[in-house]
Amino acid sequence: MGVIDWRLQLVTSGEGRATVAAAAAAAAAGAGVVQVRAKHLLAGDLLDLVLAVADAVARVAPGTRVLVNDRADVAHAARRRGAPVHGVHLGQADLPVVEARALLGPDAIIGLTAGTIEHVREAHARTGAARPDYLGSGPFRPTPTKDVGRPPIGLAGYPLRVAVTDLPVIAIGDVRLADISLLSTTGVAGVAVVREIMGAPDPGAVAAACLRRWG
Repeated sequence: MGVIDWRLQLVTSGEGRATVAAAAAAAAAGAGVVQVRAKHLLAGDLLDLVLAVADAVARVAPGTRVLVNDRADVAHAARRRGAPVHGVHLGQADLPVVEARALLGPDAIIGLTAGTIEHVREAHARTGAARPDYLGSGPFRPTPTKDVGRPPIGLAGYPLRVAVTDLPVIAIGDVRLADISLLSTTGVAGVAVVREIMGAPDPGAVAAACLRRWG
């Protein structure tokens, strides 16, 4: 798997050229992970988007990992085509980690949403192929992009989650540029950012600013 820079994960929105360009710009600016999320797309259209993002990211930042949100089958199809797609981020109700790893191979990166301390503890206790490579935990604050039905974690919630696992914990949920300096002090390995980068006139500049705030 190699060394992964977890500090900044871009989670994409949209599906057109602007989405591909924003992903590439963020990767060029130093984002270590790009997660392609487009829940509204059918599998074939999502595959096309994943292939386009993976190609664009690899051209400017070969070390950036590209993941697919939820759809291990689409990640598998992209990898079968030789695309530089590195894994999948799963929700609690998606394909189990062990099945995703069997599909994608032992070298795949598999992230898992773990919003509660109980979810974090349960993921931490797993062994072998059933253990994810990192945990996405949130929401940091209520977010319009995804209603998870849980109260926000806030700054105080992250040290509690980090304390019960050795897996990298990524903060997600309407994380903004102004939040990153404080989040970097909580023990999380990084942050996942959506709107702050995807909605910016210059996504690369905002991604670079996020990394500077991390320190």
